Amino acid sequence: MSRPMTIAEKILAAHAGLDSVEPGQLVQVEVDLALGNDITAPIAIRTFRETGVTKVFHREKIALVSDHFVPNKDIKSAEQAKQLRDFAREQGILHHYDGGETGVEHVLLPEKGLVLPGDVVIGADSHTCTYGALGAFATGVGSTDLAATMITGKTWFKVPETIKFIYKGTLKPWVCGKDLILHTIGDIGVDGALYMAMEFTGPVIDALPMADRFTMSNMAIEAGGKVGLINPDETTMAYVQGKASREFTPLRSDEDAQYARVIEYDCSGLEPQVAFPHLPENARPISEAGNVPLDQVVIGSCTNGRYEDLEIAARILKGRKVAKGLRLIVLPTTPKVYADALENGLIKTFVEAGGVVGPPTCGPCLGGHMGILAKGERALATTNRNFVGRMGHPESEVYLASPAVAAASAVIGRIASPEEL
Repeated sequence: MSRPMTIAEKILAAHAGLDSVEPGQLVQVEVDLALGNDITAPIAIRTFRETGVTKVFHREKIALVSDHFVPNKDIKSAEQAKQLRDFAREQGILHHYDGGETGVEHVLLPEKGLVLPGDVVIGADSHTCTYGALGAFATGVGSTDLAATMITGKTWFKVPETIKFIYKGTLKPWVCGKDLILHTIGDIGVDGALYMAMEFTGPVIDALPMADRFTMSNMAIEAGGKVGLINPDETTMAYVQGKASREFTPLRSDEDAQYARVIEYDCSGLEPQVAFPHLPENARPISEAGNVPLDQVVIGSCTNGRYEDLEIAARILKGRKVAKGLRLIVLPTTPKVYADALENGLIKTFVEAGGVVGPPTCGPCLGGHMGILAKGERALATTNRNFVGRMGHPESEVYLASPAVAAASAVIGRIASPEEL
């Protein structure tokens, strides 16, 4: 009889061909999907070539997504995207996304059914932990690790300890997954879960829609987490049904699994949160935000650029105008999200409000393009990081919040709650 295990331990044990594993153990595991983007994959491709290996381990288990500097912003980014294109063609890689087919990787891959419950996924991008929302052990790795997996189909992990987070109560209007995760990071700090699995549980999580779950898992890395996992349930299965084109085995934590820590939150009194510069842990309730005038608001990214996020923002912006002197940038994350937003009038709402709607791209989130900040400027964004210089000039400021707070702030011209409208 194997020991009771957490979902993280169960997935790693299954992929290592072992009955059970325990924290601290080193395991080699089979990988279901390996991901690279236009910044990280070129390095992996170069490493792959240096080994002299000529064929990837599996042409259907690698995904290459050009999303950071697309549409290409300069010669260097054009060269990077071309490297992915050439490699994908040469290797016959099935899941290569570029041009009008591409989108922000961590929204695109679940949408395409490429990540499923019980999977092990590695990506040369720190926010690969997003897929934990589906009950997959998904984590970011370096480009050389990606190259090794492209060759062998395997990687190794130290089995992480798990912190169990239990969210109780009922959420107030306008409070969503982004607020829960910002509050959590504010509580435990940016290294509060260093190399640990964060397991999000409780009645509040059970009631959360898939979009909010993705947001929470996406930001596990902002607390230092290795993975941010949610046990698969009916909501998960409803999401993957019709998307999955292969067999998968959902796994759940045992009732008597061992945790390093258990942290409980009563969410009933929780307000929308804002993370102040220059760390995601600088979270405070909206009522304590004070008067912070803004130059720019960005709605998008792998954290909050899904259709549901745009819908919330559009509901607030409908019939209203963006504040004079403020720039609102809205970036739907995938062609499907864009098409759905177009069909349902969301794009029209953003344009009529005075917003700029751009193509699916990571763009401003990483200070890449399409929304760079000048010296002294302030932005509020639905993204995941607000480090010094993250969105442009080292003397600019980034504040993090939900799509609801972002939309309300764009109208009022300073950090504001939707309640004010």
